[in-house]
Amino acid sequence: MKTTASDDPQLDELAQQIAGFEAYLRTERRASPRTIEAYGRDLRELRAFAQKKTLTLDARRLGVPALRGWLASIFEGRSPQTLARKTASLRAFYRFLLKRGVVRESPAAALRTPRTKRPLPTFLTVEDAFRVMDAPAADGRGQEPLRLRDAAMLELLYGAGVRVSELAGLTLAQTDLASRTARVLGKGNKERLVPLGAQCLAALHAYLAVRPLLRHPRTEAQAPDALFLGRHGTHLTVRQVQNLVREWGTKGAGRTDLHPHALRHTCATHLLDAGADLRGIQELLGHASLSTTQRYTHVSIDQLMAVYDRAHPLAKASSDPDKRRDD
Repeated sequence: MKTTASDDPQLDELAQQIAGFEAYLRTERRASPRTIEAYGRDLRELRAFAQKKTLTLDARRLGVPALRGWLASIFEGRSPQTLARKTASLRAFYRFLLKRGVVRESPAAALRTPRTKRPLPTFLTVEDAFRVMDAPAADGRGQEPLRLRDAAMLELLYGAGVRVSELAGLTLAQTDLASRTARVLGKGNKERLVPLGAQCLAALHAYLAVRPLLRHPRTEAQAPDALFLGRHGTHLTVRQVQNLVREWGTKGAGRTDLHPHALRHTCATHLLDAGADLRGIQELLGHASLSTTQRYTHVSIDQLMAVYDRAHPLAKASSDPDKRRDD
């Protein structure tokens, strides 16, 4: 029988409990490597604090004062968002221990989450979004296969609202042009179907026609399954996609700060402005919670108020009382 880190007798109880939690996240929850790394890093910081303060190295005997003491020790210089995440790590850890019957109650439940101000999503206007989408076609200096690839990539990010990791991981088999859908693998390894609009479909057809040209110049090698390929036929990485989006954002709309997630936000915002249902947008984007999708209502309300202030007679008259009507 294979021994896991959580069964290692050389580890103290807390280290084994943390290792067991990481294994649970990896195998049962199928959490992303970044999520597992973040949780593990936070909990090992807690263990280091307990060791330094000569506290028990066993989650069963770490009470509320110990957890608060750790959070207080890292308070200075940390943002509320960071402290909120570390508090969430403690809660998730103790929920796991409760589920496994290791503890009877969670001391993390008594912790208060720091108040954080969640910034509104970054998005483009409709005009700027169109400029970015049209930028590869307007650029005559790039190689044709690369420009067609980038055009298809931008259309998918904006048209279907996929995450950058979902786009980079797309395969040919997951992209069904006949049914006008793509099957993407989202957070928690959850699959969902996203529709491919007419513009996106046309861009994909054009790109796939020249995709065979993207291969290694000497070996002729090419990643056989990846939808989007690099110049030499290799799998296009998340970082490469981010760099390309920034490049086309700069060329198309003068937005040097454009990133793939902003195109996802733009997709959701424009759908909501056009009257799409929040539930439908939630399913399209693969949000686990509707509260995440509801962030876009604030963006749309801000837009509405800006239009009102510019256009409505009452808004204009409010700055000049003499212009108001006498009722």
